[in-house]
Amino acid sequence: MKAVLYVSHGSRRKTATRQAEDFLHRAAGAHDRPYEICYLELAHPDITEGMRRLVEKGADAVVVQPVLLLSAGHYYKDIPEELDRISGSYPELTISYGEPLGVQDNIIKALAERIQETNPPVGKETNILLVGRGSHHPDTPAAVEKIAGRLGEEMSGTSVDVCYLAALSPRFSEAFQRSVEAYEHTIVVPYLWFTGVLMEEIQAVVHQAVQRGYSAAAAHHLQDHPAMEQSLQFRVNEALNKLSRVE
Repeated sequence: MKAVLYVSHGSRRKTATRQAEDFLHRAAGAHDRPYEICYLELAHPDITEGMRRLVEKGADAVVVQPVLLLSAGHYYKDIPEELDRISGSYPELTISYGEPLGVQDNIIKALAERIQETNPPVGKETNILLVGRGSHHPDTPAAVEKIAGRLGEEMSGTSVDVCYLAALSPRFSEAFQRSVEAYEHTIVVPYLWFTGVLMEEIQAVVHQAVQRGYSAAAAHHLQDHPAMEQSLQFRVNEALNKLSRVE
């Protein structure tokens, strides 16, 4: 029996965990497969427990699908290390490791729609500030820069700058301050899937700037945009197809 294990990041905020679970329950319905949701950190169950539950349900082949936007340390190191450790307990289990969402056209369009939802909308003197989580892995800045370039094209040449919340420069607070001082209006676009501590920090910085008289707005995180379900289902289908070729 084929099954799917969704591996989400986890958050200290229960609201973020609920958002992730609600989203994944909806997305999983498209595959008509047994599934479990687990977390890398800060929430339960973990990967070991999620896999145990699937095996107990009768799964002998599992798609492990990272609920991640981009490839970085969690994808290349943390999840594979857990799977290597678990595999010894289930020698007959076949695992297909899915890919993060990556740079997909429909996600670029989703970001553009989030921008258009802000008030005031994009104008001639607007700067878009794309905010990534940040990672020391070189795939992260390469992907974020690519997304920024394609987002600028989608927005008909509107200026798009890149910054990060951790690990990489420029950091969000510095880039945001430069933007609000240089442009009439700044729209902050968080490249985040669900809410949580990082989204709260972004909203607080933008709110404080508005209170000081700057023109700025924070776009909504990607969360419930239909493109996100479509993109995740695409990756799960890829991994399910890999299982079919193995069998």
